[in-house]
Amino acid sequence: MSDEQNGTLDRPTGGGPRPEPLRFFGTTWVGHDDGYTLRRIGVSVGSLAAAVAACLLLRLAYEGIQLAETGSFVPLLVVVMFAVCSSLAFRHTWEGFTKRHDPDRQSSLRGLLTIGFVGSLLAYFFRSLKEAPGEKLHREEYEAALQHHSKRTSRRTGNPAKKRRRD
Repeated sequence: MSDEQNGTLDRPTGGGPRPEPLRFFGTTWVGHDDGYTLRRIGVSVGSLAAAVAACLLLRLAYEGIQLAETGSFVPLLVVVMFAVCSSLAFRHTWEGFTKRHDPDRQSSLRGLLTIGFVGSLLAYFFRSLKEAPGEKLHREEYEAALQHHSKRTSRRTGNPAKKRRRD
């Protein structure tokens, strides 16, 4: 595949480390090319629209609970549950843009993150206003890999066996 099809780089194997593609951005985050700005705008608008639609859906669910006349405790419990889970999901998603999460912890929080999906959508929206979500983390890892690769492949000048000893 080429850059135009999925936003990734066509590089021959053995040419050093490759950048890890980001969702919706491919590897355009490396050089901010191939429609990077338009993708960021699209991700911002899309995540905000999804968050608004999710809030409207939650409002309909809340009204359904009120119509069921379950009392005042159940609607209050539902609102608190979604507020707490959304705030925890926001924080977890936001931290995921700057550091890698432990896979075991990630799988144990899957239910909480699913309930708090509005918080994750809002974190995605706010981060895409500044950069591609996860770009900072991937850029740091990619630059470190490039430095490691350049140190490993740099060549010495001369033959060390012919080196003159200092007295």
